[in-house]
Amino acid sequence: MRDANPFVEWIVKVAQPCNLACDYCYVYELLDRTWRHKSAVMANGTADQLARRIAEHARRHALPRVRVTLHGGEPLLAGLSRIEHLLEVLRQELRGTAECDISVQSNVTLLNPPWMDLFRRHGVSVGVSLDGGREANDRHRRARNGRSSYDSVQRGLELLGRPENKALFAGLLCTVDLANPPLRVFEELLAHKPPAVNFLLPHATWEHPPPGHDPSRTPYANWLLAVFEKWYTEPSQETRIRVFEDLMDLALGGHVRSESTGLADTDFLVVESDGTIELSDSLKVTRNGGAATGLDIFAHDFDSVARHPAVADARRGGLAALADVCRGCEVVRLCGGGLRAHRFHPRTGFANPSVYCADLRVLVTHIRNRVVADATALLGSAS
Repeated sequence: MRDANPFVEWIVKVAQPCNLACDYCYVYELLDRTWRHKSAVMANGTADQLARRIAEHARRHALPRVRVTLHGGEPLLAGLSRIEHLLEVLRQELRGTAECDISVQSNVTLLNPPWMDLFRRHGVSVGVSLDGGREANDRHRRARNGRSSYDSVQRGLELLGRPENKALFAGLLCTVDLANPPLRVFEELLAHKPPAVNFLLPHATWEHPPPGHDPSRTPYANWLLAVFEKWYTEPSQETRIRVFEDLMDLALGGHVRSESTGLADTDFLVVESDGTIELSDSLKVTRNGGAATGLDIFAHDFDSVARHPAVADARRGGLAALADVCRGCEVVRLCGGGLRAHRFHPRTGFANPSVYCADLRVLVTHIRNRVVADATALLGSAS
């Protein structure tokens, strides 16, 4: 087996529970049920071992910088003191070895000044999950009692927008819903002045296609392209949109390391609250235990994890990892075959194009043609 590329990012499940009940959640609402057998929160001893393993991996591969994303469930449910312990032990173990960029992905309904004080002291950036304005967000992202979560999210975003905190605002994460008008959603997100926005396709497989799935009409491509054209044609962009920027970079010959675009290997792992090691969360939509590896941070270092056949296979990029029909496609170097989970069929595993294949083809072809034409015209005018 070839030597695996090192990991540079760890998504850390500091808390399993969530105070919302989003109906598209891959943790609680779809096929996976492994959360029932995991620790509710990450114990300090598990945090200590995780920090040692990350530092060990960084030293072994001379990594100058690593990334840690605090995740859940809702990560703030882990509690202030437990998160502070993890932040401190990460800094301590990595001191003199590597810089550590730390972020938290949260619904921010529990965000308050003490949390922001902690995040400022440790330089923790905050990404916020939000699907648009009140109507758009409340289609799916409601509290467990069925009530709207929007006002609580608004309070968190207002706190993040204060002058002393705004440098820590990482951006917004929005799941596409065809029932929500794309330009209205985009304007509602921009109202919060996010430095970045990322749009996610709803997690789906060939067994369980996404809502409104229609390869002949490509509704998801149309939704995203409405936003792309609005964003791309503005005299200056008010925010960054990662999926668009990645596809533009790839169209112009750049290199992108992303789970959902391009052909590069993935470079991250998930560490659960009990120290077990998992693959991408999105694989939880394929079957119960779809992200599990059987490995953990107590018995395995990250080099051993990288060499494990199941891990190596799941993170491998390149054409060889794709279905035959994808390898000859003219846009495969941009779409990368789509997210691995979205290729799944219970009879054929991952040896399929994405369930979003038709949408991805329309999306990436349009963006490629648009930016290549503009770049060619710009070069022609300069010569």
